[in-house]
Amino acid sequence: MAAEAVVRFAVVLAAAMTIAAVPASAQTNGTTGDQTKIDCRNGTNAAGADCAKDNEKDGSGASRPGAVFLPALIVDLFPNPAETPVPVPTPAPRQDPGTPPPAPADKQPGTSAGGPIVSPTDLIAVQPPRAVVGDFVPDEVLVTVDGDAGAVQQIAASFGLQVRSQRQSRLLGTTLVRFGIPDGRPVGVVLAQLAADGRTQRREPNHIYSLQQAAGIVNYAFDRIALDAKQASGENVRVAVIDTGIDDTNPALAGVIAAQFDAMPDVPIEKRDHGTSIDGLIAGVGALEGMAPGARIYHARAFEGGKSTMDVILSALDWAAEQNVSIINMSFVGPKNDLLGAACRNARALGMVLVAAAGNNGPKAPYGYPAAFDGVIAVTATDAKDALMPQANRGAYVFISAPGVEMVAPSGAGSDVVTGTSFAAAIVSGAIANLLHAAPGRSADDIEKALAATAKDLGPKGRDNDFGYGLLDIKAAEAARQ
Repeated sequence: MAAEAVVRFAVVLAAAMTIAAVPASAQTNGTTGDQTKIDCRNGTNAAGADCAKDNEKDGSGASRPGAVFLPALIVDLFPNPAETPVPVPTPAPRQDPGTPPPAPADKQPGTSAGGPIVSPTDLIAVQPPRAVVGDFVPDEVLVTVDGDAGAVQQIAASFGLQVRSQRQSRLLGTTLVRFGIPDGRPVGVVLAQLAADGRTQRREPNHIYSLQQAAGIVNYAFDRIALDAKQASGENVRVAVIDTGIDDTNPALAGVIAAQFDAMPDVPIEKRDHGTSIDGLIAGVGALEGMAPGARIYHARAFEGGKSTMDVILSALDWAAEQNVSIINMSFVGPKNDLLGAACRNARALGMVLVAAAGNNGPKAPYGYPAAFDGVIAVTATDAKDALMPQANRGAYVFISAPGVEMVAPSGAGSDVVTGTSFAAAIVSGAIANLLHAAPGRSADDIEKALAATAKDLGPKGRDNDFGYGLLDIKAAEAARQ
C-alpha cells in the first residue's frame, strides 16, 4: 500500500507539473514568438502593439507571469540618450497649472515653433554675454520682433521678461519692444539669451544719452560762417529738433513752431532752456534771430534733466520722419547703439539731412553717437576766433566746425549765453536750411559733399580729428551746388 501510494503521488505530481508548464510554453511557442519577446525586451520590435499586449494585465489586475522583463524595466528607468545633440529650442510660453496645452505653433497666428518650457535662470545663451558700453537702463532691453502681439507675449513669458512698451517703428520697419528684466539678470546676459529666439532681430541695451551743453557775447555765427543775416532764410524748410521741452511763449519762437510731440508724456517738464536755445538758433525771430528765419520747426521733446533713453529717442525720430522733414537736429551724445544706427541710415535713405553734436566730453572721450554714424554730419564747436572748444570730442568722425562757444541764444528765462557742440549743431542745421531754401531739390549727399569741399581749413592741412574738414562756409557751399 505504501508503495502504491508513493506511485500514485508521483503520477499526480508529474501531471500537475505538466499542466503548470503549458502556459509558459504557450508564450514562447515557436521561433516567431521567441524573437518577438527578444525584440520587445530590446525595444526594437516593429509590432509595438504586440509588445504592449504582452505587458497588459489580466482581468484580475495582476500581471501575467512572464509579462515583465528586467531589460524592459531598465529601459523605462534609464532612457537612452538621444542619438544626436538636441538643438537649442525656441522657448515656449509657460502655462498655468490646469490649463490645456497650447495649440501647435503652426496653428497659432504670428508664432513660430516652440520648445520646452524653461526658467530664466536655465535659458541657453547661444552667444557669450555682451559687454555693454556706456550708460544704460539697468533692467531693460530693446528688441525688434518679427511677429505680432502674441509673439511678443510669448517671448516675454519664455524669457522671464515684462513687456513695458511696444510699437511699430517706421524707421526700423518692424515692431520695437521694450522688455523689462524683473529678476536682476544683467542686461548683457539677457541679450545673449534672447539671441536663441529667431523672432528677435535686433537686441540692444536701452542706452542713455545726454544733451551737449557746456557751461556758459553777441552771436558772431553769421559772420564766422559767411552768412548774410539780412538775406538769411529757411522759409518753409521743415526742420525736426529732438531735445528738451521748450518755452513756446518766448518771443524768439513766435510763429516758429509748426508742431510738437512729447515722447515722454509721463515725465513732467521741468527744463525748457536747451530746446528753446536750439530752436532759436536755427529759426528764431526778432532780436535773437536764428540762422534760418522762416524755417518750420517740428519739435520733439525727448529729454528731461539732460537725459533720455534710446527707446524715447527712437520714438521721437519716428515722429520726425512722419512729418516729412528735410533736416533732423540731434544735439545729444551717447554710446553706439545698433537700433539708432539703423534708424539714422533709414532716415538718410529717405533723403533727410542728419546733423548731430560731436560731444563735449574732451579729447580722450570715446566717439559720440549718433554723430559718429555714417551719413550723420558730426559738428564740433569753435569760438569767435575759430579756436576749438577745449571740451570738444576728437576723432575721425568729426565732420565740420561751427560757432558754439559763448553765444547769446533764447532760453526758458528769456536769453542766455550758451556754449557747446549742441549749439554748433544748431548753427549747421540752420545753415543747411538756407541751402535747401535756395535749392529745394538739393540732395543730402550733395549738401554733405559741398560742406566738406568748401569748409575753411583749420588746424592741420586737410580733414583732421579736431576740426573735421574745417569751419563751415555757407556762402561757398551755396555756390558749389551741383
